Amino acid sequence: MIRLAIMASGSGSNAENITKYFSKSKEIEVAAIISNKADAYVLERAQYLHVPSYVFSRSEFLETNKVQNLLAELKIDWIILAGFLVLLPVSIVDKYEGRILNIHPSLLPKYGGKGMYGDKVHKAVVEAHEKESGITIHKIDANYDEGTTVFQAKIKIEPLDNAEKVAQKIHALEYKFYPVIIENMILNRPFEKEVTVTPINE
Repeated sequence: MIRLAIMASGSGSNAENITKYFSKSKEIEVAAIISNKADAYVLERAQYLHVPSYVFSRSEFLETNKVQNLLAELKIDWIILAGFLVLLPVSIVDKYEGRILNIHPSLLPKYGGKGMYGDKVHKAVVEAHEKESGITIHKIDANYDEGTTVFQAKIKIEPLDNAEKVAQKIHALEYKFYPVIIENMILNRPFEKEVTVTPINE
């Protein structure tokens, strides 16, 4: 069984979606949910999903080996970032090279980098009058949102769409594609690297 650790800083809706997706898998399991915030709602989700959860402060992530030691103890094979706002230390990135995936709510390289997450991205997309947006699933390197892209899904932005509407569209893409791409990557299955979704189920 291939063991995943999901890292999340906030609500954790993607973490829950991924966990449910793999709950009946005979090949992949979510073994841990890890957060850097003790009050993150993802920890409550972990509780009712019956997944062990762990909290580490930002300084513990960046200045100690506590997280690395936990990952080794739990025999984690892949790390999945789902709204995780701490840049992973080089020691973890190096150890899990090619086995850390992140999802970003834009078509990278647009609207990426430090400070660009969640609603901030959607507001920037709307303010720039973009005609499309989407999700990017990518491998992690030592910089924010700069790892190798493995998949993008695009959606049309209508002229009257506000940031909230764009967010709804992007969330739908995340829920539809992230677990599937994780599975395909881990099991080395072929998949389309770029898709355009129209219309989107909202």
